[in-house]
Order: sequence, then structure tokens, then C-alpha cells
Amino acid sequence: MSEMSGSQPRHTAVTRNRAGEDYLTFEPWRGRVRGYVGERVIVDSERAMLLREGRLEPVLYFPRDDVRMDLMSPGDGSSYCPYRGIPEYYDLDVDGVHVKNAAWSYTEPHAESVYVRDYVAFYRDRIERWDHAAEVTAGLEAPGTQGNPLVGWLLREAWQAGSLPDLVTRWVDALEAAGIRLIRVTLVTRTLHPLISGSAYRWTRGGDDIEQVSLRHERLTSPEYLNSPLVPIFEGAGGVRRRLDDETGADDYPVLADIRAVGGTDYVAMPLVFSDGQINAVTIATDRPGGFTTEELGLVNEVMPLLARLAEVFIQREKAQSLLSTYLGTQTGRRVLDGRVRRGDGDNIHAVIWFCDLRRSSALAASLPRPVFLDYLNVFFDAMAGAVIDHGGEVLRFIGDAALAIFASTPVEDGQAPACRRALRAADDAAARIAAYNAGDGAREAPMEYGIGLHIGDVMYGNIGTASRLEFTVIGAAANEAARIEGLCKTLGQPVLLSEDFTATCPGDYVALGRHELPGTGRSVALFATRPPAPTVSRST
Repeated sequence: MSEMSGSQPRHTAVTRNRAGEDYLTFEPWRGRVRGYVGERVIVDSERAMLLREGRLEPVLYFPRDDVRMDLMSPGDGSSYCPYRGIPEYYDLDVDGVHVKNAAWSYTEPHAESVYVRDYVAFYRDRIERWDHAAEVTAGLEAPGTQGNPLVGWLLREAWQAGSLPDLVTRWVDALEAAGIRLIRVTLVTRTLHPLISGSAYRWTRGGDDIEQVSLRHERLTSPEYLNSPLVPIFEGAGGVRRRLDDETGADDYPVLADIRAVGGTDYVAMPLVFSDGQINAVTIATDRPGGFTTEELGLVNEVMPLLARLAEVFIQREKAQSLLSTYLGTQTGRRVLDGRVRRGDGDNIHAVIWFCDLRRSSALAASLPRPVFLDYLNVFFDAMAGAVIDHGGEVLRFIGDAALAIFASTPVEDGQAPACRRALRAADDAAARIAAYNAGDGAREAPMEYGIGLHIGDVMYGNIGTASRLEFTVIGAAANEAARIEGLCKTLGQPVLLSEDFTATCPGDYVALGRHELPGTGRSVALFATRPPAPTVSRST
């Protein structure tokens, strides 16, 4: 970095839009500017140039000679400006501190913006400290927000949020930067999930992080929910406001007492409407004497539609993940959401294959009323699939009254034996659940009987089906053999059978049951039961 006197001539450059209006201006900034990370000077310049671009926040650009480029290394940021082109990003390494994508520069700008060539600009918040006159900050305020600073926040920062809690944090910071004093902010969203009706993301002054609370379906009938301001909001009310700073303040909602107890003077709930018409809610509360001003609430109300669209992006992803996890399984759903959506996409894996089946289901379906049989079948799947999931397995398919699952080794497990042991614990867990049912409600209908086949082998874990209708499952001889092994549970009168490949991978105290042909495979295998042998079950179908 060289010492510069600032005597080099500098001129204002202008780029105009199609209407002939000045859209970009690149003008000299008078005064010395220094930026620090720790005590190290990163930039020291009296030749800074100020770029003004439409509604965006103005940015200071510095000649390379005034920047410690020796502390920079290529970053992985990417963007495109229709006026200036594609910038190069730089990481900053200073005394053990690594700042990712701290700066950028246009080395080959478009012809109409050639004046920015080789100047360097920084994200202001990635430099720890700036030394310059107070008027610098004033001069770097973004124009064109029609008097609403929240509009500028939406344009410049809100879109950078990486999650819904992050968006709420940034939203609170923007409100307080606009002079709106807060003690609590809550964003309530509704979702599609078999257990959860929605989520609340709550910021409280003095709290460390955003508190996330899952709202279970049964809570929708609780007095706490039915007597909350959320109900009128979700039913179409334009808003709910309650003043809390005098004795005449309303107490028609229990939550108001909580807000008043921490010094709250005003509470407002507003609808947050998504593009599909779904109504969510945002609530804000303050402890400032006199409550919110009309102007403050007007600023907030003006930007609610755009805030809703940003929140909707995260909620839609959560909905997609929830639906995929519900119908495909957590691990499989994540793979699909990450882009494994083409026929043939998949991996060859070595895994434990679990195949289970409910005994006497045809007879029970014929003899029991349909709702009773469906409840009975769901109890079976709760026991089997619930045990699989609780012990780290993945349920891939429900096939009538049967289920297919896998146990794959995790990155922290050594070899395949841990996956086998988890499968054995899941089988014991499932047996305990079935026994509990049979000792209770099961006696009213029919004792629940089942078979589980455990095998291990190579399978393809991926998509099969038509070009437009796919299923993510496992394919291979090992999967077919696991189903045949389970089928022999009836023949051998055992609820759980293990293949010789399984027991070789996971040695233990097993009961040898001899070699048996696996129908339709042309293969015979040695089969084993766990010790002590499980109670003999019916061989009926």
C-alpha cells in the first residue's frame, strides 16, 4: 500500500439508462478513508471513488495501490452486474482471521463501466473498523426508499438471510435500526406435517438466539391457542392491536398479561399472506411509553407483502422437506430434495436389509370392520417402522401389510457391524411394542403376529420407475433375498430370522436353524434365530 497525496486528477463518470437518466455515477470521494481488521490497516486511501447505483446502497471503491492486496486470496463468491460485468471476489487473511469474500473487483468490466477497472470494494460489515469522517456514513445512505428505511433493508440485506431464524434476526435489526423499539417479535407459520401444524420463531430482548417452537396439531384445540390473537388473524382479520400502558387496556387475550408483565405498552399482530393465500402471522410488542407510533406501524405495514414472499421461500422448502420425509423417509427425502430426481440416479451401497410382514392379515381384513383393521395395521407399522426409525434405519416402502427398510453405516461407524447391531436392537424394540399391544388392546381383536427377515448385501439405492413417476428404493438380489428369508419365518415358526451373511458380519450368540432354499432365487442359505429363541408363532398365513 503506497502513501498517496490525493493530487492525481479524478473525474466523475456517468452511466445512463435507456431513459437517458443517470443510473450510475462514479465520483471522487474527498477525504481519507482507512479500514482495519484488528489493528492491521487493510485499506488507506485519499483517492476513493463513490459508486451510486439506483436504489442500491452507495459503495466506496479504492485503487489497488491503496489496498493490502498481499493479504488477499481468490474467493468463491459469484455475481453478475448488467452494467459492470462479473467481479472477482477475494478472501482476506489477517493475523489468523479469515474473512470470506470480503472484497471484490472488476478486472474486465463492460465498456460502459470501464472506469471501475481494477478498483477494489469491500463489504463494509466485513471490515472490523472504518476511520473516516462522520459524513462518510451519511453519504453512504441508499436513496430512493420513499422515506421508509425498511424498503432499503429489503433491497439490500433481507435476501441474504440463509434461514427463517436468520430472516427474523435481520428483521428485528432492521426495525430497531429504523428507531422502532421492541421487546418481542414472533413469526408464526403454518405447515404440512403429520404431527406439527406450524412453527413459531420468537425473538425476545435479552435472549441469545431465536426461539423456535413447534406447534403440534393437538394444540389447535387448546385454550391457549383458541384464546390467542392468532385465531382472528388466521380467520382473516386485518390486524389486532392492544394498548397495554394504562388501566383501560384490554385483557381479552392471555398473552397480553405476559407482555404487560415485562413492561410491554403496545402489542400488534398482523397477517403475513403467502402467494397461495395461506395466512400466517407476525406479532410485535414494545415497552416504549406511549407504544408504537402510527408512522412506525405504517412503515411495517408497507413492507409486509415483501416480507411475506421472503418468508414463503423458507416455508416452502420446509414443507417440501416435511412432505418428502413423511412419504419417503428422512434420508431418502433429503437425497431427493438435493436433486436426485432422475430415473437411474442412485448409489451402490452395502447395507442391512429389513423386511417385515404382518401375519394373518387377509383373514383379519375380511373379518374386522375396515376402520378397525386400519387401526390394527397402523399399530403394526407403528411398532415395526417406529422401531426402525428410532434406531437409525430408513423405512423405504410400505407394501400392503409389509415394510422394507435399510440400516446403512454412518460416517462415524466402523464397518457394517454397528448397523447390524442397530437392526437387532430395532427388532427387539419392535417385539416389545407388539408384546405390549397383545397384552392390552390386542386381546380384543386378535394377537398380533409378524415376521422379520434381516439380511446384508449390496443394493442400488436410488430411483426406479417411469420417466415421470419414480420411486426411491433399494434394488438388488439382497433385497429380494431378505423378503424370502422373512417368508421362511412362517415355515420355521420364528418371528425373526437372520441370514448367514448377517451373522458373519455381526457375530453373536445365535441359534442355528440349518440351510434352507430361498424360493425363486436358486440359492440356499444358513439361517439363524436370536437367543433365547423367540416364542414360536403360528405358521398360518
